[in-house]
This record gives sequence, C-alpha cells and structure tokens, in this order.
Amino acid sequence: MKKRMAIAVLALLGLLMSVYLLLYTLGFYGELVCGTGSCEAVQTSEYAAFLGLPVAGWGVAWYAAVFVLAFLSIQPAHQEATWPARLIFLLAAGGLAFSGYLTYLELFVIHAICWWCVTSAVVTLLIFILAVPVRLRGAARGAEGATG
Repeated sequence: MKKRMAIAVLALLGLLMSVYLLLYTLGFYGELVCGTGSCEAVQTSEYAAFLGLPVAGWGVAWYAAVFVLAFLSIQPAHQEATWPARLIFLLAAGGLAFSGYLTYLELFVIHAICWWCVTSAVVTLLIFILAVPVRLRGAARGAEGATG
C-alpha cells in the first residue's frame, strides 16, 4: 500500500510539472523558469510535439492516468484487485520508454538539456521502480486466487 501511495504522490508531482510546462507551451508564461540548462531550446524545438500534440500535454495525460489508477488502487474497494497494478505497470513501462526516447533526443539530437524534463524522467523512473514490486505482488495474488 505504501508503494502505491508513493506512486500517487510522484504522479501528482509529475502532473504539476507537466501542467506548468503545458501552460508555458500554450503561451500562458512568457519565460520558462529553468535555472541552468536549455529548457527554452528543448521546449521550442521541433521535438516538443508528438503526434501533433505538445509533449507536455502527453505528460499531463500520462501522469493523470497514473495518479488516478494509483489513487484507485489504495481505496478499500480496489486494494485486493490486480488490474490497477497491472495497468500502472504497463503505463510506467510505456512512460519510461517514452521518457528514454525524449532524453535521447535532448542529448543527441537537440544537444540541450531541460531540467524540467530531466526531473520528469527521474519521476517516471521512480514510478516504474515502485510499480515493479506492486505488479509482482499483484501477479502473485492473482495466481493464488486462480489456484486456490
């Protein structure tokens, strides 16, 4: 249960970061607060959109989905269900793969680093790391129910 709560908290953190980046992308902020790095270069590059939508928008949708699933999975009605853990794991694996692709683009194509993106990648990695044991425990619970 603690890992699922941690996933929910991390997803909420990622959601807030993604909303900030999406609001910047949509023109609600004139300057992106980054500290060091080249956030502006990354956020305005041709790779800042995927399938015609801002990458930050995909982040908002992904983090929101992970948050909702993690939040549902800690509710008493769904604590024993295995489907939330399965979906969180699948989303985490997909998010990690996409985050890896975006990090590759930053390092080897755009040649600029956005610290917001790096932080999001770390949050995604942490969600994946937490999702693995949750999924394994859910799979073991499902196998016990099928055989017992």
